[in-house]
Amino acid sequence: MTRIPRRAALGLALATPFVARAQENWPNRTIRWIVAFAAGGAADTAARAIGARVQEIIGQSVVIDNRTGGNALIAANALLQSPADGYSFLVDAANQITNPLLMRDLPFDYRTAFAPVTQLASFPQVIAVKQDFPARTLAEFIALAKARPNTISYGTPPAAGMGHLAGELFQRLAGIRLVHAPYRGGADAARDITAGVVDAVLITTSSIRPPVQAGRARILAVTSARRAASLPDVPTIAESGFPGYEMNDWNGLFAAAAVPAPIVHRLAAAVAEACRDPVVRARMDPLGAELIGNPPEAFAAWLEAQRPVVTQVVREAGITLG
Repeated sequence: MTRIPRRAALGLALATPFVARAQENWPNRTIRWIVAFAAGGAADTAARAIGARVQEIIGQSVVIDNRTGGNALIAANALLQSPADGYSFLVDAANQITNPLLMRDLPFDYRTAFAPVTQLASFPQVIAVKQDFPARTLAEFIALAKARPNTISYGTPPAAGMGHLAGELFQRLAGIRLVHAPYRGGADAARDITAGVVDAVLITTSSIRPPVQAGRARILAVTSARRAASLPDVPTIAESGFPGYEMNDWNGLFAAAAVPAPIVHRLAAAVAEACRDPVVRARMDPLGAELIGNPPEAFAAWLEAQRPVVTQVVREAGITLG
């Protein structure tokens, strides 16, 4: 039997009550959600709507800290450089799965550095074109792309994000080649299609709303398996000649792996309650968001199921960050 040195045992005995008290008293100050995406995009919108209700539930402020860049590495590093005390969390998305496939010499292992807390939301994505683009339907878009290969530009947030994955898969299935323009966030891509800088975008139903409402963009199709409730007249890519196609965006909340499990579960429970709140739903439903708020174990299992799917798309499409 392994013997613990007397001094180490004494230190453990003294530390254990302190850790227990810290967990029992959580939270007793402001909590920070580090969002890896730009303000105004889908992840930011979901984080702000849900976070506002969570702070009412837990009785402490939840502040949103947007840290864009580095394919979400800047935000991830910001979390890992913070104390693992349950007062800093990361709002991330597909980067948790794709970055290990695309980036060498990462400073950490995504699967061991982070603990899944809960999935916040799932967002259908759309293929939309600028207002004066000649195609009025997805079939016309494909025909034009075939006639003009490697000339039509489309923006997504960010490189190797779910929009990029959805776009690469669509191109392979449709037999077309587009010019990809990566953006830091959905709001940035929406801004450029509004200005006519890019021909098309593949962004979430949330991010496309401003340019559509301004009459500066038109939606051709959605990436979900079923038509989006917020866009009932817009056909899916699946029903437009590509059965089985489904590639939604999503975002979730992550903790540093060393954060105590009781804190992770308490925050997940608060998010679940927020996701059921009618006021939060009233804000998010028009954006086409499906609020999730699942337990940590369910979110972790979902992530593991997503890994082989995303890996196949990345490898077969030859997606890179270059």
